Amino acid sequence: MSLKAMIGAAAMLLAGAAHAAPGFPDTVRTDSGQARGAVHDGVLSFKGLPFAAPPVGPLRWRPPQPAKAWTGVRPALAYGHDCMQKPFPSDAAPLGTEPSEDCLVLNVWRPAGPARGLPVMVWIYGGGFVNGGSSPQVYDGGQFARRGVVLVSFNYRLGRFGFFAHPALTREGEGGLLGNYGYMDQIAALKWVRRNISAFGGDPGNVTVFGESAGGGSVHMLLTSPLARGLFHKAIIESGGGRSSLLPMRRIHEDQPGVPSAESIGLAFAKAHGVEGDGPEALAALRRLPAEALVDGLNMASMGPARETYVGGPVLDGRIVVETPDAAYKAGRQARVPVMIGANGADLGFAFVGSKDEFFASFPDKAAARAAYDPDGSAEVRAVAAELGRDKAMLEPARFTAATLAVQGLKTYEYRFSYVARSMRKDWPGALHATEIPYVFDTVAAKYGQDLAPEDEATARAANAYWANFARTGDPNGEGLPPWPAYDPKADPIMDFTADGPRAGPDPLRARLDATAAAAEAVR
Repeated sequence: MSLKAMIGAAAMLLAGAAHAAPGFPDTVRTDSGQARGAVHDGVLSFKGLPFAAPPVGPLRWRPPQPAKAWTGVRPALAYGHDCMQKPFPSDAAPLGTEPSEDCLVLNVWRPAGPARGLPVMVWIYGGGFVNGGSSPQVYDGGQFARRGVVLVSFNYRLGRFGFFAHPALTREGEGGLLGNYGYMDQIAALKWVRRNISAFGGDPGNVTVFGESAGGGSVHMLLTSPLARGLFHKAIIESGGGRSSLLPMRRIHEDQPGVPSAESIGLAFAKAHGVEGDGPEALAALRRLPAEALVDGLNMASMGPARETYVGGPVLDGRIVVETPDAAYKAGRQARVPVMIGANGADLGFAFVGSKDEFFASFPDKAAARAAYDPDGSAEVRAVAAELGRDKAMLEPARFTAATLAVQGLKTYEYRFSYVARSMRKDWPGALHATEIPYVFDTVAAKYGQDLAPEDEATARAANAYWANFARTGDPNGEGLPPWPAYDPKADPIMDFTADGPRAGPDPLRARLDATAAAAEAVR
């Protein structure tokens, strides 16, 4: 064989192994065209790839449409716009791009060099369904790629762009999907992964979805939605609840006692912006509104005051969202896949009570609740309310999900993230909502900079390894890591990420969570 032929054969082998375009080991062919990525520190990344057409003009409030094909090789070297929103000043993951309505893009990280059949992880960001994006530094997928994982992140529509209803939209889309446009984007992104991820060296038959907060709630939706069935094979839920939604969950058409329908809210928003009526002219006028008018100051800080003109998040549309997660789990109607789920030690939660007597009155077994939350009677009411808030919103629903699925024979793992960065221990009462994310992605250097401590890095290495192992096999355990037992309702084990490293054992909050679970079941 001539030298030229040998070089050509080697190039073909490399391109074939990565499904890359001939002659370009950093180039892949998607179903929309060829894209060129960038190699850095052993990782090949592709950023800003469109997975759907820009949802602008006549495509505002429509299901995602196919991305337009391109010719030649498209550079995929920079993040696309995050979706339109008013950024939240104290966001744990500040955006890296300017928000825009043209935002349906995704990003892929994979090991540089030949690769085939690698496990795939698909990240869904949080932000209360009104904030968030795929561009924050802490969501960089490089460390997962170095562990042999293909990491995908994507954008989905937020706020009134992602969750909106109006009688004219209902008539226009009769028989189609309505209301949950942000969820439609998530499903479209997973379909893109199924069609294209083998071109990046990933295995479309080994896909793990994972998300935090609103992203964790989205994973609950994917687990329980008939329209997401078969698009993934494992799921990780970080601080995503697990019982009834934390949001209003309105119906599209029907008003309920104290809960106006999504269409009623849409009509109120239209009227507030000078758009009257419910016919096609009104819809055309709404689509002509500038994007800033739809945002109208909405973000995580203003969601409450905006409740008369914003649906509050996902709606019960009967097609994508058909029931609450707990109803689906109890009936065994969810996808039968391995699940890892947990929450943070000082996670998000709300409970407003004026006295401890009022607090304990909500429990069917008041004595057990007092023994769990205030054993010696000395706790301040604010402290027990804070504990109950996070238990009701995050910790107990995580345990409920793990236990309910485990009883059905599914492999589940529960964690508690209690670790606090060394530099923040004097300021934080515990691991706050979303603070586990830079450890999961092993991007703590980007988060803490010069304040980064060796124990921060060690915790990040461990968390990143557990998550990658779970994506690979459905079991987080691996060489060099403390053993993490599968969830068993009788033993009630958790893996707690502590200041002294990951430690598995019986949940020390079991009595509290038992009392909270009894209260949750009593009101159903």
